[in-house]
Amino acid sequence: MSNKTILILGGGVGGIVAANELRRHLGRGHRIIIVDKNRIQTLGLSFLWIMVGWRKAYAIERDLSLLEKKGIEFLHASITAIDVQHKCVETEKGKLAYDYLIIALGAEYAWDAIPGLDGSVNTFYTLGGAEDIYRWLRQSSGRRCDSSSDTISLVVCSMPYKCPPAPYEAALLIDSVLRRKPQRKNTIIRVFIPEDTPMKIAGREAAQAMKGMLESRGIELVTGRHIRSYDRGASTVQFESGETVANDFTIFIPPHRSPQVVRDAGLTDQSGWIPVDKHMLTTARENVYAVGDVTTIPLASGLVLPKAGIFAMNEAEVVAYNVAQKITGGKLTRLWHWGKERRFDGAGYCFIEIGNGKAGYVTGQFYAEPMPKVAFHEPNSTYHWGKVVFEKYWLWRWF
Repeated sequence: MSNKTILILGGGVGGIVAANELRRHLGRGHRIIIVDKNRIQTLGLSFLWIMVGWRKAYAIERDLSLLEKKGIEFLHASITAIDVQHKCVETEKGKLAYDYLIIALGAEYAWDAIPGLDGSVNTFYTLGGAEDIYRWLRQSSGRRCDSSSDTISLVVCSMPYKCPPAPYEAALLIDSVLRRKPQRKNTIIRVFIPEDTPMKIAGREAAQAMKGMLESRGIELVTGRHIRSYDRGASTVQFESGETVANDFTIFIPPHRSPQVVRDAGLTDQSGWIPVDKHMLTTARENVYAVGDVTTIPLASGLVLPKAGIFAMNEAEVVAYNVAQKITGGKLTRLWHWGKERRFDGAGYCFIEIGNGKAGYVTGQFYAEPMPKVAFHEPNSTYHWGKVVFEKYWLWRWF
C-alpha cells in the first residue's frame, strides 16, 4: 500500500471533520492537507448568538493551524484553479497534487446578484455583520420609548440558503431582546421570504409550528416575495411584484452561489452546485468527492437537501471512512462496524432558537419518499442548552 495524499479544499465544518476522521483512520504516512484562504475558522451556528450579544467572537473562533498537532497539514492560501484532469489544485502559494480530492468549499454570498446590495449591508451570515446588528440592537434597546415606531425587516434574497430556520430564529431572538425594553410595542418586525410557506423543506408540521410562533410574538410573515433591488439611501426594498417596502433597519439573508473556482473547473450542473451521489458523495470525476453546502442533492419531493452544517458533518464522516477504506484495501472493517463502505442516509437535525432561554428541535429523514419525514419538537429550555452543549463539544472535539 503506497502512501497517498488527500487534499481537502475548505476549512469549514465539512473540511475539518473530513480531515480529523481521515487522520483517525489512516497512518501518518498518508498526507492529509487542508487548504483555506482564511486561517481562522468561525463556528457559523453561533452567529445568531453574536447578533444578540450572547457570544463574543473569540469564543467561537479557532486557528486552523491547530490541526497540525494532529498530523493534518494546513495551507493558508487562496485556491486559484482545480484541475481534475491532471489531479492537482493551484493556489497562490503553488501547485498541489492529490490522489483523492474532497471539496468542502461551502457557498459564497452573491451580493452582486441584486442591485443595491453589497457586503456592507446588514446580515448575520457573517461575523462582522452579526456584530453590527448587535451594536444597533443595543443602541435601539437603550432608547426612550416614544410614540414613533421602528420597522425591522428580514429579507430572504433567494433560495437555497444556509440553515433554513435562521431568518425566523433571528426575528424571534430580536423580538426577545426588544421585549426587555418598552419600545417593543412600537416596533414592527417582518420576515419576507420567496417561498409560499416557512421552512417548506421541513414539511407542514414544522411550517405550521413556525407560523404559530411568529404570530404569537407579533412578527409578520410575508410569503412569495422575490427581491428586485435595494435602495440604501431611501432604505427601501423593491420586490418583483412591484411592491416597495420602507424600513428603519433591514437585515438580508444573502443570495448564495458556489465558489467561482468550482464553476470554472466544470464541476457544477445547471443548478450551479456540484451534483453528487446522494449516499456516497462521489462526483462524476474519479476520486473526487464533495460535501456540504457546495453540493446539490435532489430529493423525491422535488426539493433539494437543505444546506446545513449537520449534513456537512455527516457527509464528511462518510467520505472520510470510504476514502480510508479504499486506501487501506478494506482493512478498516476489523475495527469498525460499518462494513466495507458507509452511506449517507439523509438524516439530520437542528435546534431552533426562539429566545428567552428556549429552543425548538427538528429531526428529519430527508431521503424518505415521497416526502421527507420531519418531526418538530416544541421549544423548551432543554433544547436551548442542548445547542449550547453541541457548540462547546464541536469546538472541543474537532480541534
